Amino acid sequence: MRMDGELATNTDPMDGWSLVVPLKPLVVAKSRLATAADDMLRPHLALAFAQDTVAAALACAAVRDVAVVTDDPAAGAELAGLGARIVADTPAAGLNAALAHGADAVRARRPHAAVAALNADLPALRPPELARVLAHASAFPRAFLTDAAGIGTTLLTATPGTELRPAFGGRSRRRHLASGAAEILLEGVDSVRQDVDTGDDLALALALGVGPRTAERWAAGTPALEG
Repeated sequence: MRMDGELATNTDPMDGWSLVVPLKPLVVAKSRLATAADDMLRPHLALAFAQDTVAAALACAAVRDVAVVTDDPAAGAELAGLGARIVADTPAAGLNAALAHGADAVRARRPHAAVAALNADLPALRPPELARVLAHASAFPRAFLTDAAGIGTTLLTATPGTELRPAFGGRSRRRHLASGAAEILLEGVDSVRQDVDTGDDLALALALGVGPRTAERWAAGTPALEG
């Protein structure tokens, strides 16, 4: 498959990628899921999405470590229990500031790290598909994968010596292209593209096959929604 962009000259992240995963406070997360999940269920689903995302990322052979940027102590404790490093978020600074802060925290410890920003709402994420995407990304200074809708972004990468420069939110595919990042054009990586913002997104993720925490939480919560 084709991949647009200028080839990098120093892009050998042989010691693995460091992933930065941003997570809002659970009480305000996933508001667009209101048609599929009530106010009680949504925070639990947001945490389950993040748990399945982080667990799958840590199981990926190409990933060295995962840093979760959050100021939610309960979520941080749960994700730390899976093996993630928790980086305190900067309150009210916004998603892209949180991602840049996380990347800086990673490189404060490992200056030559290959860094990737990954959405926290990829509950169907499969480690082999993530590994394929990261392998393609390693040939370019910065690269990104668009979401299933072809509008947003689920993954943005920066190889050693390259600034991440995240521009997530809304029509971020267009912004990342304009910034010079290479678009990753791969078939068969649906699990890395299927983020969950709406009820329709959740149905698609469930059809792909979500991780155990999301499956359990959804099964437990669904009867209450239907009743």
